[in-house]
Amino acid sequence: MAVLDLPSTRAEAWRWADLGGLAAAAALAPVAALDHEFLDLPGARLLFVDGVFDEARSSLGPVTMADLIAGEHHLGRRAHGRGWSLRLTRDAAADPVQVVHIATGGENHLPAEIVLADDAVAQVVETFVGSGWTNRATRIELGAAARLMRSVRLLQGAGFTSLRDEAVLGAGASLVSVFLGAGGAGTRIDGAVRVGQGGYAEIGGALLTRGEQKQECAIRVHHAEPNGQSHQLWRAVAADRSTASLAAAVEVARHAQKTDGEQSLRGLLLQRTATVNLKPELEIFADDVKCAHGATVGELDARALFYMESRGIAPSRARALLTRAFVADALGRIGDEAVREAFVADADAWLEAL
Repeated sequence: MAVLDLPSTRAEAWRWADLGGLAAAAALAPVAALDHEFLDLPGARLLFVDGVFDEARSSLGPVTMADLIAGEHHLGRRAHGRGWSLRLTRDAAADPVQVVHIATGGENHLPAEIVLADDAVAQVVETFVGSGWTNRATRIELGAAARLMRSVRLLQGAGFTSLRDEAVLGAGASLVSVFLGAGGAGTRIDGAVRVGQGGYAEIGGALLTRGEQKQECAIRVHHAEPNGQSHQLWRAVAADRSTASLAAAVEVARHAQKTDGEQSLRGLLLQRTATVNLKPELEIFADDVKCAHGATVGELDARALFYMESRGIAPSRARALLTRAFVADALGRIGDEAVREAFVADADAWLEAL
């Protein structure tokens, strides 16, 4: 632990972090690289194996490889050096950019940046598979009225995946990020988003845990200017003795009047031996705002299960259908139909394996 220089769980931002699982993942023995197919989408395709770019199996399109500097975040600062960069000029619109990360044991770190000039539009789809500690840091900068749709599939079978996102939104810019944790690895999704004048940020997704697995997110949205909007919609499903933790915070600066901030955190326990931790947080220093949060943890509706079983639906199928409905609104934020269907298929595969 000391060698890795990890933060302490005594710090509030890391209170639920599985730092022991992260250290164990970094020491995992090598395994064979997995074959993984890209989604059937046009545009750039980037493949990284243990954080190293595989040029032979990639097509960069508008993406370049560049030396990038990491921030000061405990985990994110490890991801520096050669990484991928998507930069679009004013009014540009790119085909989807797919990035596949394959881990084969041990630890790997990779930085990235997405910089969109005014009125530019982009879509990025990332997929994580394999085994080991995969650590990523992504810097996002959106100019005025720029729009970014980002979808992230966390499918590693073992080990740990840690993501650090730092985003700055210009006036009227829009960022929609959807995450799905449906693998067997531990996960930490860590984000800091700064929303400018009239900007819009939507961050959310679903964490599906089982066995002894632990997954968590810690997202903080800072409204720095007036008329901004943010929505954080997260769903967590925990089975067996697993733990899912969701922490979502909204900060509203003193002069950021007319801010509209909303949080919806919901957890579903498939067994009472599982744990879901929820922590919505509002820090409001302006006096003309509309901010709300909701947090609930429960079990599948026994009456709904009984009704479905009385109509001939097998108990396992009934549980799967209700659980899928529970996470559907989180995944429904993905605008591209092909990407959305892939995420739903990942969630269905997780449910079928229970």
